[in-house]
Amino acid sequence: MSSANPRVWRNLWHFLAFGFGSGLAPKAQGTWGTVVGLLFVPVLSQLSLTWLAIFLLAATLFGCWLCDKVAKDLGVHDHNGIVWDEFVGIWLTFFAVPLTWYWLVLGFVLFRVFDIAKPWPVSWADQKVGGGVGIMLDDILAGIMAAGVLQLVLFIVAA
Repeated sequence: MSSANPRVWRNLWHFLAFGFGSGLAPKAQGTWGTVVGLLFVPVLSQLSLTWLAIFLLAATLFGCWLCDKVAKDLGVHDHNGIVWDEFVGIWLTFFAVPLTWYWLVLGFVLFRVFDIAKPWPVSWADQKVGGGVGIMLDDILAGIMAAGVLQLVLFIVAA
């Protein structure tokens, strides 16, 4: 991780990929990246669902390029400090979810569980897809799975 540290502070792409420095945490970089990504959720929730979907698509496409570029710069595929993928994953988790503390906590926990445990198809994406797309895809799938569980819970609670 130390080889990435100076670059993060001097290079805009590394700074973004490392989640504004959150990826430099000594342990649990993905969790810290998710926490920082979560800070953006209240702002993103102000967007209409259409604009949010457009933003998420743009963040995903940008992330595929960004993660690929920074991984190549560092010479490490899916460097632990690259957490832009966690940002997008947690943002996907909260698509069309009310912003109350218990939904935020539940969504955070669900996303981390799916990202860490890597059930299929998250594990498949993590193992079989390379480059920036591969770095992003497992977290995108974890975010979609967490969002699906949140939507199911919302449906049950509303019934």
